[in-house]
Amino acid sequence: MELDRFGWPSGPTLNVQSLPTDFREPPQQDLDTVLDGLHEYQRRLFANRRHGVLLVVQGLDAAGKDSLIRTLARAMDPAAFRVHGFSRPLGEEVDHDFLWRVWRHLPGRGEVVAFNRSHYESVLAERLWPVTEHSSDDWPLKYEAINAFEQHLHREGTRIIKIWLNTSQEEQRRRLLKRLDKPRKRWKFDAADVESWLARDAYLSLVNETLVPTHTLHAPWHLIPNDDKKNARAAVAALLLDTLKELAPEYPQEDPQCIEHYRQVLTKKND
Repeated sequence: MELDRFGWPSGPTLNVQSLPTDFREPPQQDLDTVLDGLHEYQRRLFANRRHGVLLVVQGLDAAGKDSLIRTLARAMDPAAFRVHGFSRPLGEEVDHDFLWRVWRHLPGRGEVVAFNRSHYESVLAERLWPVTEHSSDDWPLKYEAINAFEQHLHREGTRIIKIWLNTSQEEQRRRLLKRLDKPRKRWKFDAADVESWLARDAYLSLVNETLVPTHTLHAPWHLIPNDDKKNARAAVAALLLDTLKELAPEYPQEDPQCIEHYRQVLTKKND
């Protein structure tokens, strides 16, 4: 199966189980170099206040979504970087449509927001473990709603980077065991992790079904080999950096006459 730069198959179908979980070659730039670039170009995005960036991170339990976002956060000015995690809908979230809980967490102009899981939970996890007995089975309509939602954001100036962290079965098993074996990681373990592990094949079938109709020009999916965390982090950071460079290549241009006027005001000696 032929893959593009970010691992998307050239054909009309998708089988993430057959795609690489390790990089054939390491990313072109090392992680620290890319993080240095993120630090600079995030500031340019914030200074220009014209676009926002939404990073959607999806993956199996123990895929390293938290640690990936923590790594990116090292390079970010917290004034313009936010993170929101989406778990099972609760309370008033259940009483609204599935996109309702997403709107208030979207990036403003100049911001980068990372979603740890996202609106895609409604067409992935919630299909295996329904939130209510009345959950809709009309998933194609939800795909249409997601595509329309993401296209609207794109038109309004928000760029969307969607990541699937592709982790092998053995690597996922090893990381889940680490949560049990290492005291400092044990707090992250949940019995639902095992339930999810047992349903891995069913879940990945839904991933295959979901990613194809929601892989669009304005919001494409990037399939990231994820067994080597450092390489995966470097690849995602590079995607984010490329987007920031496109949106804010320079700082905003100021009126030189205005600048000179206020320079003279501030440098003038008191009489």
